[in-house]
Amino acid sequence: MKPVPFPVRTECPPGACVCDRDALLQAADGDTRILQLTQTEEKKLLTRLENITSLSDLRRMQERMEQQLGIRITVTPSPNEVRTLRGIAILVQEQPGLCRKTRQSIPAAIKKGMDQRPEIAYELLDEGGLFSSP
Repeated sequence: MKPVPFPVRTECPPGACVCDRDALLQAADGDTRILQLTQTEEKKLLTRLENITSLSDLRRMQERMEQQLGIRITVTPSPNEVRTLRGIAILVQEQPGLCRKTRQSIPAAIKKGMDQRPEIAYELLDEGGLFSSP
């Protein structure tokens, strides 16, 4: 097991998760940044995602999460018709050390933030030119 210079997330109950936390700690070349996301830090992150204020704020959070934790998130409108927030695809890429529960919680927090501020969804749709004038 390689030493890490920060507090590490506690391990999930056996059989409850497929995050491969132990295998990541054992790997010599594994990206252990994700293990910095302790349960306390995860709660802070989810609260921050629920309180996003604009699309640029969301994009900034995406960049920071990738830089600091290695979490890659894709937020795009569905190629089909978008009538509700369900039409917005939020994909958290799988990676060793990222718990299944966390992969489900991040999109839920982003959607909650978009639900509180619908203008974020409109900005996202407008990125593709939906509301642009010809």
